[in-house]
Amino acid sequence: MTEIVGYRKDWAPYFKQFNMDWLEKYFVAEAYDIEVLSNPEKYIMEKGGDIYFITEGGIPKGTVALMYNEYGELELTKMGVDESAQGKGYGNLLIQHCIEKAKEMGAKDLILYSNTKLSPAIHLYKKFGFSEVPVEKSEYARCNIKMIKNLL
Repeated sequence: MTEIVGYRKDWAPYFKQFNMDWLEKYFVAEAYDIEVLSNPEKYIMEKGGDIYFITEGGIPKGTVALMYNEYGELELTKMGVDESAQGKGYGNLLIQHCIEKAKEMGAKDLILYSNTKLSPAIHLYKKFGFSEVPVEKSEYARCNIKMIKNLL
């Protein structure tokens, strides 16, 4: 059975590993990545955000976070799916879950930062109604695209 569940402290290593896998495959994990992924409670949970996991038979197979950034915007971030579970539509399920949760949190917009090198991810975001907007300064050197979805 596949389900999406909330953050559990004992699953923090999965949160870090699923994200480090894609970061190291396509880019270089930056200092800020490592800091956030190593301390998700401090950077995400304590600031009013949340982390979700998609599980198969109770075992985490993917993750995503909703995090308030320095501009007070709610950001969809840190989405990663274990390579063994890719191609099963888990990214779709995680994004849809985050859109619903963001609405419940009262956000008028949901934003994300990415890189156009990740074309399957960009296609997925567009499928869910995210559109490109100008990128202001980002915490990440790899960031070359910002996208927004109006939730109202």
